[in-house]
Amino acid sequence: MTDTSTATQPAAADRGVPLCELRDIKVAFGGLHAVDGVTIDMYAGEVVALVGGNGAGKSTLMHTLSGAHPADSGEIRINGDLVTIHNPRDAREYGVEVIYQKLALADNMDAAANVFLGRELRSRTGSLDDEAMDSATQRVMQRLNPRFKNLKTAVRSLSGGQRQSVAIARAVHFNARILIMDEPTAALGPAETAQVRELITQLKAEGIGIFLISHDIHDVFDLADRITVMLQGKLVGTVNKHDVTKDDVLAMIIAGKQPGDNGSE
Repeated sequence: MTDTSTATQPAAADRGVPLCELRDIKVAFGGLHAVDGVTIDMYAGEVVALVGGNGAGKSTLMHTLSGAHPADSGEIRINGDLVTIHNPRDAREYGVEVIYQKLALADNMDAAANVFLGRELRSRTGSLDDEAMDSATQRVMQRLNPRFKNLKTAVRSLSGGQRQSVAIARAVHFNARILIMDEPTAALGPAETAQVRELITQLKAEGIGIFLISHDIHDVFDLADRITVMLQGKLVGTVNKHDVTKDDVLAMIIAGKQPGDNGSE
């Protein structure tokens, strides 16, 4: 498998229509402009990191895409088509799934039960079709993480990387094309973090696009292709990670400075 995480991405003009676009998104809570006219896009097989300090607006921006909090104004386009997302069900219909930081897994259930949680398969008699769910889970795990063998183990006993595998399998099995990942390596050790990186590389190879919310600048440079920086609800800019340094991105996060801006008149 080619490690696309280190490959230079083609110029946007050469990549056709973005998989997902958010145009001039605005969200206000009372007099507070949590997101103020932000435009970003993402292409198939790409990871776009969303970074910024607390209150920058990155999570609120993603809530508009996931249906958790519709925008007050602006457009969302999927594969170039204008769509309306009022709630999470609408988002799922357009292939948008969220992998939350806490993963939202049922700890007492095994992998298959979690993959199909709330969307269980049933036999013609109406009983749970455990065999079909086990088989489907095994197939999707084989795609994502062939080393995963703990299908019948309660997820509370799994490592952090394995738990991420289950959460991602749930999204991918139901045909997610756009994933929002919230701090996917938070509290993971080096080996588990490497496992999550392998999962993301596999997702990219399948053409799935990922918006990655992260506070960890090292993760951002390891996992993302492009980096979008927000500050106080506004877009500072989007940069190709190969064109900037970590110090450049930190200056964007803290002071809203563009790369190469030394502050002189």
